[in-house]
Amino acid sequence: MSGTEIEKLVKLIAKLPSLGTRSARRITLQLLKKRDTLLLPLIQSLTEVSENIKTCEICGNYDTENPCSICASTTRESNVICVVQDVADLWAMERVSFFKGKYHILGGVLSALDGITAEDLNINSLERRIATGDVSELILALPATVDGQITAHYLVSRFKNYNIKITTLAQGIPMGGELDYMDEGTIQLALNSRKEI
Repeated sequence: MSGTEIEKLVKLIAKLPSLGTRSARRITLQLLKKRDTLLLPLIQSLTEVSENIKTCEICGNYDTENPCSICASTTRESNVICVVQDVADLWAMERVSFFKGKYHILGGVLSALDGITAEDLNINSLERRIATGDVSELILALPATVDGQITAHYLVSRFKNYNIKITTLAQGIPMGGELDYMDEGTIQLALNSRKEI
């Protein structure tokens, strides 16, 4: 492997969230030192993920199945949908192992500053799910940010004519907080204390 290939690997790793060039160099060095136990299994795993992972046509989750295992489950409550910003938030909710309903991933939140409108989000498919009449409650588990709150108010307004209960997570999630950074106890408290909006 030439120095150019190593630098290319460092630059790719540095593009990952929370990693800078220094961290990427350390990771690259570890991968090179432990080719058989780290690098080769990582390459195999990345190849398998690239070839086998699908996006669920119902909720937007990543899985090897379409629909995903959560949407296909017959043991989960299909009448309660937890609306989250992205897959990381779904994973955070699942880490708690408390919520037994299903999910819907918006793919972001409304943001005038970033030019993200309702058409850019996965809202139309959520409305189609609600329109079937099988949904009795939407839990809005969106970030406690200004954009998250604007998105929540938009969803409440858009779905007000449907006969569904709309709740949001309550205590435990601080302003500016994101689900992926919360511990299990905080998420469980927020779910238990959700309120109608």
